[in-house]
Amino acid sequence: MPLKAYDLTGRTAFVTGAASGIGRASAVLLAEAGAIVHCADRDVHGLHETATLIKGQGGTAHTHPLDVTDRDQLRQAVRSCERLDVMAAVAGIMHSSPVLETRDEDLDRVLRVNFKGVLYACQEAAHAMIATGTRGSIITMASGAVDTGGPGLLCYGAAKAAVVQLTKTLATEIGPHGIRVNAVAPGWIRTPMTNRHNGEEQAHTEAFMARLSPLGRVGEPEDIAHAVLHLASDASAFTTGQILRPNGGVAMPW
Repeated sequence: MPLKAYDLTGRTAFVTGAASGIGRASAVLLAEAGAIVHCADRDVHGLHETATLIKGQGGTAHTHPLDVTDRDQLRQAVRSCERLDVMAAVAGIMHSSPVLETRDEDLDRVLRVNFKGVLYACQEAAHAMIATGTRGSIITMASGAVDTGGPGLLCYGAAKAAVVQLTKTLATEIGPHGIRVNAVAPGWIRTPMTNRHNGEEQAHTEAFMARLSPLGRVGEPEDIAHAVLHLASDASAFTTGQILRPNGGVAMPW
């Protein structure tokens, strides 16, 4: 059983990107803490697997096959919840291209998913929480890319930097309603999204990323899920507008 501050029994959480990786791990852990979890993703098969995992552990899960870039789909799914206590906007995509080779369509696609999709989730969650007087928690997914430069990071990093600004701005705007807004900025995490290579090449990439961390390893989805649980719970009741960085020490900003 979770410590009392981490007990989410009787609360409802909505997780986007729940079909795999960080989204799945977050949905499963929130359910373990007692929350009723609404899982959203465009990957129907992955959603079913996540729900099966949650139900197999005695939890409650509902699935919403949707595209986070479609505001109407997201609004309908959020409004299907009787109440909403936690929104974890995790859904995102990866893209890498040199600045001089970046096309309009590359930037538009990444911003549409990684920023607008998060914005829509935050807006719908905030409306729902304000309407019911719920002192809830909204959690966005930023990235270690906001703290470090690197070749190919223009589209992805720009979108995640926009998420950080969204987080801070929204925290100031809806704080008077008792709603907290925080971001998680993961380092390199072993997920289907980062597993872009096969065999030796992937192992080489992970070994390189592990050497950048004082802890000597890359992260796992569960490492980030615990950060999400902390921000979702009463353990972070006086925390808002902050960026939590479970990155293995790769970046240590002031």
